[in-house]
Amino acid sequence: MIGIDWGTSAFRAYRLAPGGAILDRRESEGGILSVPKGGFPAALSAAIGPWLAEGESLVLLCGMVGSRQGWVEVPYLPCPAGPAEIAAALTPLPFEGARCLLVPGLTTRDAAGVPDVMRGEETKLIGLLAELGEAEALACLPGTHAKWARLGGGKVTGFATQMTGEVRAVLLDHSILGRLAQPDAPMDEAAFLRGVGRARQGGGLLHHLFGTRGLGLMGELSEAATASYLSGLLIGHEVAAALAEGMPPGPVHLAGSATLTRAYALAFGAFGLEHRLHDPDLALRGLALIAETLQ
Repeated sequence: MIGIDWGTSAFRAYRLAPGGAILDRRESEGGILSVPKGGFPAALSAAIGPWLAEGESLVLLCGMVGSRQGWVEVPYLPCPAGPAEIAAALTPLPFEGARCLLVPGLTTRDAAGVPDVMRGEETKLIGLLAELGEAEALACLPGTHAKWARLGGGKVTGFATQMTGEVRAVLLDHSILGRLAQPDAPMDEAAFLRGVGRARQGGGLLHHLFGTRGLGLMGELSEAATASYLSGLLIGHEVAAALAEGMPPGPVHLAGSATLTRAYALAFGAFGLEHRLHDPDLALRGLALIAETLQ
């Protein structure tokens, strides 16, 4: 089968063997925003045509390709939802040469009734559920919009999104804080942990953010360390928010890029939280598991 993770700014295609082993992969910056109106079938054919010619006949897609800006807008599936519910809600796509199905995103509401959504991360969570079974657990999927998902009974029972990555980018690119920073400076662990520590103090995020400027102006935070300090501050507030919601037993289950998981692991350690690191390709395992239900 072929698994596709088609996001806003990136396209990732994987040819998978039964069981989810990767036989081949193709990645590009051809995210959904680069595809002209009506151009999704042609873009997909161009990317995976050789695999289809070699006999692949099932294509599963997840991510923002199912959003309002994507190929077809697919309704969100409400939590709690597990592999069976997600597989039952797959949406067929018009595509010549293969059976093409789109995985729905998930939606939930917080304690105040405000809706939250995800697209693409649900396939990672399916892969994680295969490892954890019925156990109650908390998963952290860092990224531009980090997802904190609660699992239990073999389902995703709810989640909360934190805009940590996007806010960091906006602050560095478009705020006064960016003028004091070297955004491309290497990770400074000491500065990062200093930011995490600040997040555990009183005053609130907005006050803490301006404090970043104060530290720079007073010569107490170098330009090379500012971006790392800001990351620690934002991730620290993110972890504190998760703690405020209460933690299920066991470690936080962490999956993402090496750079992000390193940062989150440092923050977890500062908060005294245990974590377990998982394969960043969990989404592929989730897609493979969905495919097994279709055989």
